[in-house]
Amino acid sequence: MEIHARYGGVVPELASRRHIETVGFVVDEALKAAGKSLDDITAVAVTKGPGLIGSLLVGISYAKSIAYSKNIPLVAVNHLKGHIFAAMIENDVPYPFISLLVSGGHTALYLVKDHNDITLLGATRDDAAGEAFDNASKIVGLGYPGGIIIDRLSKSGRADFHKFPRAMISKNTFDFSFSGLKTSFRNYITGETNEYLEKNLSDIAASFQEAVVDVLVSKAFKAVDKYNVKGLVVSGGVAANSRLRERFYEAGEEKRVNVYIPSKALCTDNAAMIGVAGYLDLGSGTTEYLTLNALSRYYI
Repeated sequence: MEIHARYGGVVPELASRRHIETVGFVVDEALKAAGKSLDDITAVAVTKGPGLIGSLLVGISYAKSIAYSKNIPLVAVNHLKGHIFAAMIENDVPYPFISLLVSGGHTALYLVKDHNDITLLGATRDDAAGEAFDNASKIVGLGYPGGIIIDRLSKSGRADFHKFPRAMISKNTFDFSFSGLKTSFRNYITGETNEYLEKNLSDIAASFQEAVVDVLVSKAFKAVDKYNVKGLVVSGGVAANSRLRERFYEAGEEKRVNVYIPSKALCTDNAAMIGVAGYLDLGSGTTEYLTLNALSRYYI
């Protein structure tokens, strides 16, 4: 993240170049940590999309070379499915369950009956939750990535300091919208003095964070109730937010719903979640040809 922080967001060209520089080293280190070599590998799972096309192509090209040279199956994984099944790395998650995928680019609810039976219930109509955090951080000049910064700042703040809007929270839909919250936050910030903001920044951050989390918790448990399931998986980069984790576990205990959230290291993009999703696909005989190409947009 440090190479992108100065630009206030991910720069695709820099990201793909760093992938080229490090992919071989990362694979070597992973094999060494596992006490394995490429000769022990029986299949290769790789992200097909969605994502930055340049970075995806680096990974796909490297995965193809391993699959071809070792004559082993190649499995193409949907990035979003990787997040959905990340909780299975540490937990035995029974089907069916509701999945809330909440990250920098995606905020969506799914009904998951099986690893190949996933129904989209609703998604953001504009900004994702992660984008809302990044925008709020940028507005007050705190930097990037915004989610981590606001989470840290909010720990010493009051969540009830200011009432920001909770868009679409009471509507009979599983869609989300965070652009109005971003506008409200900007208007609030620009209407106050620097002295006021400096004095109350932790409270303001906590209030903003609570507005995002309120919507996510409300929508997710509405889906749980409607589809009468007993499991809820919350994953994606924003699922590393400490207040979000606290609220979901509290609500799960109150409503007697099993809430599964991956460890923080498994919430952000990682190879382990792609491995799990690839393993599930491989088990059902889903493999790819060496003509595999990347997709910047790839829906479930």
